[in-house]
Amino acid sequence: MSTPRPSPGTDTTPAGPAAYAERLVVPWWSWPPALLMAGLLAAELHMGYPGVRSWLPYVLLFPLTVVLLVWLGRIRIAVDGDGPGVRELRAGPAHLPLSQIGQVDVVRGEAKRQALGPRLDPEAFVVHRPWVGPAVRIEVIDPDDPTPYWVVSTRRPEELLRALQ
Repeated sequence: MSTPRPSPGTDTTPAGPAAYAERLVVPWWSWPPALLMAGLLAAELHMGYPGVRSWLPYVLLFPLTVVLLVWLGRIRIAVDGDGPGVRELRAGPAHLPLSQIGQVDVVRGEAKRQALGPRLDPEAFVVHRPWVGPAVRIEVIDPDDPTPYWVVSTRRPEELLRALQ
């Protein structure tokens, strides 16, 4: 059974060496526009104010922007475990045993738009980052799990498919 959210106090660290691991970090080319927007907003806020109020928006908005960009890239996708029988897929805080995985498909472009839009089941588990092109659709075959499938963004879908087999 997949668990989209671990219960409080649950250890979510990997149990063994990872067969596949990836972080969905924000690309470097997103940082300059985000910092530029923070600078423009800070400049707009400080206009006409002398003293502390003139530099305070810069001191607050630049670190806040950096923290936001790092936070957005914290999601980890991994296939790990101690052996073939206990291996599992981890996507953020959720994990799914490989024995409960059915059909796995790579979705790109228009197929990804359809999978995340009109054809998305409301009970599906989704880990989507718009700056990551392809995604993988993973069928959940556990009869006790209400989640029909997962849609997970990944930069290396073929490697993830090999690790899931």
